[in-house]
Amino acid sequence: MNPNNTDQLSFENTEIAFRHSTNSDLKRAYWLFRVINVNFLVKIGPPITNFAVKIHLPIKGLIKATIFRHFCGGETIRECEKTIQSLNAGRVGTILDYSIEGEDDEQVFDHTCEEIIRTIRRAAKEPAIPITVFKVTGVGRFALLEKLDGKAPLTGAEQQEWQKVQDRVLAICEKAHATGIPVMIDAEETWIQDTIDQLALDMMRRFNKQKAIVYNTYQLYRWDKLQSLKNDHQAAAKEDFILGAKLVRGAYMEKERKRALEMGYPSPIQPDKQSADRDYDAALDYCTDHIDQIAFVAGTHNEDSCRLLADLLDKKNIDHQNPHVYFSQLLGMSDNLSFNLADARYNVAKYVPYGPIKAVLPYLFRRAQENTAIAGQMSRELSLIVKEMKRRSKVKGER
Repeated sequence: MNPNNTDQLSFENTEIAFRHSTNSDLKRAYWLFRVINVNFLVKIGPPITNFAVKIHLPIKGLIKATIFRHFCGGETIRECEKTIQSLNAGRVGTILDYSIEGEDDEQVFDHTCEEIIRTIRRAAKEPAIPITVFKVTGVGRFALLEKLDGKAPLTGAEQQEWQKVQDRVLAICEKAHATGIPVMIDAEETWIQDTIDQLALDMMRRFNKQKAIVYNTYQLYRWDKLQSLKNDHQAAAKEDFILGAKLVRGAYMEKERKRALEMGYPSPIQPDKQSADRDYDAALDYCTDHIDQIAFVAGTHNEDSCRLLADLLDKKNIDHQNPHVYFSQLLGMSDNLSFNLADARYNVAKYVPYGPIKAVLPYLFRRAQENTAIAGQMSRELSLIVKEMKRRSKVKGER
């Protein structure tokens, strides 16, 4: 494939998309997506599974062999090594994502901070892990961030607690800067996001002078985030630092709309999907217009947006391997995008979540629920898997 000709870029080539998958991998994925496609099972699965884990029923082995194995790299960085090398063989990078959620314990926050720094150390050893990531709620208490966002006064103990959160974020970003490994700060709910945004910009001012080290995340399913991106770029240009931006559509839509309705304030979410798509694609256009000043990761499973970005790079004569541009998808999904883009010599990296099974369950359930909410996503995944299984069967029959 000619890497300079976007016209030849195909997202239908299942041979490239599933080159890293064995026949048994494909069969497991087929049945997994069939189950996820049944909304009823996705809804009743989480409470049943949580109960079973709580009373120590022996189902962890089943979870690890099915949904965990498909969407996660392992329980430790060491267990992720096989996935890292498998992705790398297809020219796809790994983003190690320690997916611990909903904790409130200072010792857990310290441990999570140390683990994120371990992912940065591991990334520094080879180019197969080009980017790292963390959530601020992984290193600090949600309710504290909520209080800060609400401009409520902190007690003396809370001020000390907040200082610890800032110290952990600083330690992570310092290690990223020292090793030259970029680190993305994930977006979260709107009622704690202003505090996260401020933290991220402060870290960029400090560490993004020569190279994009710290990235903030912009959820374009919010109607205000395209303007936020532009405002932050203007601040970066004025203060002479590189803006790091991860562009996503968003992950908390139902929760956001429900809270806005219950509390009587305008929904922060776009009125419809078309509006979110419009702003997402406008953000791609804006970032490529300012490619010297903005380094960005296009986190998307949308084929049209991937195609648009590929076209924009060609139209604006931006090298496919410009270090300021990455495509990104989640492990276990949209391999037709990730591996075909990588085969065409674009920069691509997959999110590879890992962590103890019990702690990662909230992540896995959210993945399944999000997937069923995306119209056609599961049908698309299934159709590609079936297409590749048929192709392999035909090739085998011709031998």
